[in-house]
Amino acid sequence: CKACGSNDVQIKGFGTEQIEDEIQILFPQAQVARLDLDSTRRKHGHEEIIFDFQNKKIDILIGTQMVTKGLDFDNVSLVGIVNADQLFSFPDFRAAERAYQLLAQVGGRAGRKEKQGKVLIQSNNTDNVILQSIKNYEQNSFYYNELLTRKQYNYPPYVSLIQITIKHKIPEDVKNASNMLANELRLSGKFQVLGPSSPLISKVRNMYLRQILIKCTKNTSTIKEVKTYLAKAIDATN
Repeated sequence: CKACGSNDVQIKGFGTEQIEDEIQILFPQAQVARLDLDSTRRKHGHEEIIFDFQNKKIDILIGTQMVTKGLDFDNVSLVGIVNADQLFSFPDFRAAERAYQLLAQVGGRAGRKEKQGKVLIQSNNTDNVILQSIKNYEQNSFYYNELLTRKQYNYPPYVSLIQITIKHKIPEDVKNASNMLANELRLSGKFQVLGPSSPLISKVRNMYLRQILIKCTKNTSTIKEVKTYLAKAIDATN
């Protein structure tokens, strides 16, 4: 940072409340509403916001992904998607597929019936395959590229996945048990074992979590065979 000299740079997301505050400043005459978990906690809160927006009592609607779910608006002329990059970088092999579905779904909210709408997507990587496919309406291009990537890195539909979650109140016990189980599973040599690693949310209800991912192909082993070996591996580590 040129202002303070610190190199401890952190990426911060844009909350819906913060965006709402900025929009109110930029468009002081507009009626602005927010559709997220907090604003819909009250009874019928979700329905009231949607009703007001549909009937033009709200000019600008700011929301999370729930805005895209099953809503059909006739009078939307502009849709803006903030920080789309976070959709692509989510640590899941389905992230690209889900991002494409969401962006296509959101884009469909702009312009209905006789009206032509516009979609603006904010991104630091405009050359992203997903964005280019959305921009150029190239569904097949995205589909075949995604299949190629999954085949290269051994993900469905080319392999079957089994995810194992180990949990315990003592983090050291979780670490030791997951390492022992992963090592025992690798002895089979018939399937690929990834991990153990900590998930994004590594503690739930005072239980620490570690995960192991098993990839098996039709040529090497079936899921039934893997489960049989898994049961033996668990017995061996007890």
